[in-house]
Amino acid sequence: MSHDNSYKLLFSHPEMVTDLLKGFVKEEWGEQCDFAILEKVSGSYVADDLRDREDDLIWKIRWSDEWLYVYLLLEFQSSVDHFMAVRISGYLALLYQDIIRSQKLTSKDLLPPVLPIVLYNRHLS
Repeated sequence: MSHDNSYKLLFSHPEMVTDLLKGFVKEEWGEQCDFAILEKVSGSYVADDLRDREDDLIWKIRWSDEWLYVYLLLEFQSSVDHFMAVRISGYLALLYQDIIRSQKLTSKDLLPPVLPIVLYNRHLS
């Protein structure tokens, strides 16, 4: 049985995402995040080949003194995928394509940084 919906519901609350980041990101940049400004972003994309891609959850946050994007991709798995890095790279490419298509960036802007988080849900027998 998939627990994706339970995790999606849990991490659809900004407080849970804040706790996740504060609990696991111990880097200096994490302290510069403004957790009062945490916004859920649509994770639905149509790829160039017209296939739909539905990411689990994506958030953006204000970082430092600038309005930079830090997107959190939460991919829920019930088993280990040894090629998860390749899958996440594909998701990131779709995310970047969507940002570019939406014209949120100018030609002088850099692509926003992305923090992918993979949560595995293992069943114990």
